[in-house]
Amino acid sequence: MEEAIHNPLIKNKKQTKRSLVLAAVMLAMFMAAIEATIVATAMPAIVGDLGGFARYSWIFSSYLLMNSVTVLIYGKLSDLYGRKPILVFGIIVFLFGSILCGFAETMTMLIIFRFVQGFGAGAVMPIASTIVGDIYTMEERAKIQGYLASVWGVSAILGPAIGGILVQYVSWQYVFWINVPLGILAMIGLILFLHESVEKKKHKIDFLGAILLTTGISTLMLILVEGGTHWAWNSAPAISLIVVSITALILFIFQERRAAEPMMPFSIWKEKSIFIANVTSLTTGVMLIGLSSFLPTFVQGVMEEEPIVAGFTLTTMSIGWPIASTVAGNLLLKIGFRVTSLIGGVSLVIGSIIFVLLTPEMGPIWAAVGSFFVGVGMGMTTTSFIVSIQSTVSWEQRGVATASNMFMRNLGNTIGAALLGGILNSQMIAYMKEHGKGISEEFTLDSANILLNEEQRSALSDGVKNILQDGLTVSIHTVYLAVLAFALISFILIVFLPKKKES
Repeated sequence: MEEAIHNPLIKNKKQTKRSLVLAAVMLAMFMAAIEATIVATAMPAIVGDLGGFARYSWIFSSYLLMNSVTVLIYGKLSDLYGRKPILVFGIIVFLFGSILCGFAETMTMLIIFRFVQGFGAGAVMPIASTIVGDIYTMEERAKIQGYLASVWGVSAILGPAIGGILVQYVSWQYVFWINVPLGILAMIGLILFLHESVEKKKHKIDFLGAILLTTGISTLMLILVEGGTHWAWNSAPAISLIVVSITALILFIFQERRAAEPMMPFSIWKEKSIFIANVTSLTTGVMLIGLSSFLPTFVQGVMEEEPIVAGFTLTTMSIGWPIASTVAGNLLLKIGFRVTSLIGGVSLVIGSIIFVLLTPEMGPIWAAVGSFFVGVGMGMTTTSFIVSIQSTVSWEQRGVATASNMFMRNLGNTIGAALLGGILNSQMIAYMKEHGKGISEEFTLDSANILLNEEQRSALSDGVKNILQDGLTVSIHTVYLAVLAFALISFILIVFLPKKKES
């Protein structure tokens, strides 16, 4: 078998202890996965202590930015030098950033340290998934992906609970420091039980490609995060960044075509299954951020439910995802990648239709049902895509191929946050201008914040509250229509997956 010839894990005389390596990999993934939910829970306490509410979003954007920029680079380096050293390096940087975050004394310091944390996190998810592709056969991979997906479900449920307990009974600093023991245990497991024999040869590292990629993607992410909010799209900073991003990415493409060992081998994109999986991951990434960002606002502000209920409507997505991933693992072997992905695509469309039809009177249960269907769709498609990609390429390209899929979903998240946020804001402004003429109060976008505070909301007059709630309902409904459009695009893309059952 060709894979056996090229796989350094199979060549190595020391036997890799697969179950213990899997445990270490899942621990590393849990550490990175819980970071998002646990920090979000602690943010009110962090802002209360450090101040700087105006830069609230940068606590998340800085982490996402560095994570997205580095993911492809780490994937390629793991193909050149082996998975273990690159993943261990990423965990060390992540832990160093986590420790620094706990010692931050200002919001600016915390944002800088989150950059460091994100720089390390870029290695964790793609290489952890790649290791699973290395140590298990295609048949086993399909089932193991369900275990990996369960990490996301568990972290989504435990994150807010652990974050709330730490903030209430200890301090917000421990939200970051809790990563340290998890990361150390993961590193010990990898160092002791994962054995690779990567061929020692002098590699021509594509430094220019890495610099151009980092420049192109970081400027693109920056303009997507800040454009339309802090910078007008036609402002000098926005136009300058767009020019820099496009130029850097064009030069990156030329560089990759001439590099001996390109940072991103475009040959893998010529594989139809990889191309479609990656483009679909971009569109589902847009969907995911649209629901995660705006559903809690709708449930709290318009349905007037408690924050815990709003959180529950998203938790059902995190429950549906790992269940579907586990089921997908079995279906892949029986009906193939394409049909399994199609089932996921249908589920994404059903979930999106539920959100388009959602009204305040329907209550949070229907919102939770819609989230569950989207979670099932994500579980089915992501599991199919990762297993398909890892089965299509050789060991030497598996790291960057896996990373490319995760990068596209990250890019979809960032594009979705900018695009759908812009749709929401423009619709809200238009509604308030049209319907707020007879009201004495001055309406701005920030007026919608009042709906999320129960005391302030109850103090509003019925007329003002109705305008704000109706405006938010109309605006979020438009966002859900956009989400449905991306779900339909995702389904159409999946239809074009190769019909053959890969082996």
